[in-house]
Amino acid sequence: MKNVAQAKQDGHASATGRFLRIDDVIASTGLSRATIYRMVANNDFPAQHPLTKRCIGWWQSDVDTWLKARLAKPPVPA
Repeated sequence: MKNVAQAKQDGHASATGRFLRIDDVIASTGLSRATIYRMVANNDFPAQHPLTKRCIGWWQSDVDTWLKARLAKPPVPA
């Protein structure tokens, strides 16, 4: 069993989850920064959490749940 420091060094989340910064959310979703913030404002995307005075993050399981819900919807015909 790896400890939290080893998991972080390997780039894996801890057993309880982790916060994603905006660049991680962009990479995970494929959405632009502006689209993410617009969707948050419209309550169409999970809200960010304040981590410090000048730092925010999204809880990874919230983003994963949103992604799974999007994938469960039928594709839009071309």
